[in-house]
Amino acid sequence: MPEVIGVDRAIFLDYTKSNDFFLFEVGSYKCEPSYHYGPIVRTHTIFHYVSSGKGYLIINDRRFDIRAGQGFVIPANCKAYYEADAKDPWSYSWIHVDGPRTAELFHTAGLSEDNPVFVPREDASEILSIIDDIYDNHNRDCYCYAKVYEFFDCIIHKSNRRIQKDVDPRLKYVKSAINFIRLKYSEPITVDEIAGACGLNRSYLTRIFKHATGYTPQSYLLTYRMKKASALLKDSNESIANIAFLVGYSDAYTFSKAFKRCKELSPTEYRTKHNKEVL
Repeated sequence: MPEVIGVDRAIFLDYTKSNDFFLFEVGSYKCEPSYHYGPIVRTHTIFHYVSSGKGYLIINDRRFDIRAGQGFVIPANCKAYYEADAKDPWSYSWIHVDGPRTAELFHTAGLSEDNPVFVPREDASEILSIIDDIYDNHNRDCYCYAKVYEFFDCIIHKSNRRIQKDVDPRLKYVKSAINFIRLKYSEPITVDEIAGACGLNRSYLTRIFKHATGYTPQSYLLTYRMKKASALLKDSNESIANIAFLVGYSDAYTFSKAFKRCKELSPTEYRTKHNKEVL
């Protein structure tokens, strides 16, 4: 996240393949004193997480004071105004989402036009990492959809206004699948093993995962392995064969074919290109 006052970073997206939610933008901003925005009516829902400082939000003529470690949602088609504190201006990160289940998922976290402030019952700073991860991997829509599911899982389970009876078990299953992939991606795991770790059969996991993200668990596994392989190619001197093994492939040939399909460059070409960019 940026540390220079008045400078932000944002990436605009148009990911609408999921049947649950769409993703349009993520970003962050370190505000100058008394920085304000609005009044404005947005066409999509936006959530801000405050990483430092404080400020306030006005919705429907009601003022809500918000400080570091909290967040706030501005529902679509709702007039809002927000302003940073004059002495301790806030820094925040945001995620711009919408889609068929967005209102329902925010509602499950206890967030709405009447109750827009996210007050976690425990540290929720992982929201910053999720938004950073989407920003850094914005060209991988499958990966980004899964991160949005993590975001909703986080705000639902950490909110002190969580509506227990409405928690969708699919959130738990999708997150479990993602966590298993992250833990085991360097091994030759199968979708059957991922499903078994979640206590589901393969077809049901594939159906709910694809419904949520627009992609299959196999696609996410491939995307995650290529993300890790890309980092190793850029930041290490490991051989192609070793990198293949480290990301779950038994041989360099199969890995290289998969990498080129994903990146449109061979592992060697990718490493050469990024080494030149560093020079």
